[in-house]
Amino acid sequence: MTRALKVLAAAGLLLGTTAFAPAAVAATPVGQPVVIAQSYTLVSKTLKETRRYNVMLPPGYEQSQDAYPILILLDGGIAEDFHHMSGIVQVSVGNGTMRPFIVVGIENTQRRRDFTPHTDDPEDKKVAPVVGGAAQFRRFLAEELLPTIRRDYRTTAETAIAGESFAGLFIVDTLLRQPELFDSYIAVSPSLWWNKEYVNREGRALLAGKSLKDKKVFLTMGDATEGMQDSVGRTAALLKDRTQLVFAPLPEESHATILHGAAFKAFRTLLAPQAKTVAGD
Repeated sequence: MTRALKVLAAAGLLLGTTAFAPAAVAATPVGQPVVIAQSYTLVSKTLKETRRYNVMLPPGYEQSQDAYPILILLDGGIAEDFHHMSGIVQVSVGNGTMRPFIVVGIENTQRRRDFTPHTDDPEDKKVAPVVGGAAQFRRFLAEELLPTIRRDYRTTAETAIAGESFAGLFIVDTLLRQPELFDSYIAVSPSLWWNKEYVNREGRALLAGKSLKDKKVFLTMGDATEGMQDSVGRTAALLKDRTQLVFAPLPEESHATILHGAAFKAFRTLLAPQAKTVAGD
């Protein structure tokens, strides 16, 4: 091989080695966690179990001495609706359509046990191994969780609660049985078929002697083909003259898609900023 060919061969070998050498593995970049909330546990004597809850504070909480109202989110676990709903709160507070709240999301253990009141319908009892625990769960909220939040954070007396489906049923049941527990009740697509529509059969009796004129209620359901419209409509009629009711059906949504749009609408109606008084009014 001539000297020139040897030079070319060496160059070719060098180029080939360079072209086919394994690429260096890029180091995984080191990031910082994005923290929007803190997670805690509470040993409940009422429920005889440890419950987890997540807390998102309003913007500027640490830099001020202001007190804030509480918004309870049912189905509020990290793997449930907490991120969705807390994000809607962030957007709504940020664009000025909602007042700042301390958001408390409660993670489920036995969802259908906690959110359902008693039932006499054997068909209802097929939905879960244990049902009918709403009264106990309400006691947990009233006697354990809410006092803990008020102890640990600067809060006003105002409280709101929001939830969907069985959580919506629990919210309506709470309004009927213990209305003093919350100021604002947001029930999205509530499962009011429970116990053969006991809410509509027994509602007037449950409300007898109770004053709900100062209670704000947001009630909604979706597509009429899903069969919930009649029961929810009858509950709206029951509450119309007894509460500050906002009845806002969303027929373009289904039971599976209604939560986000309903939350935006509910927050900007029930939890909107106070109207500013104009000088001279």
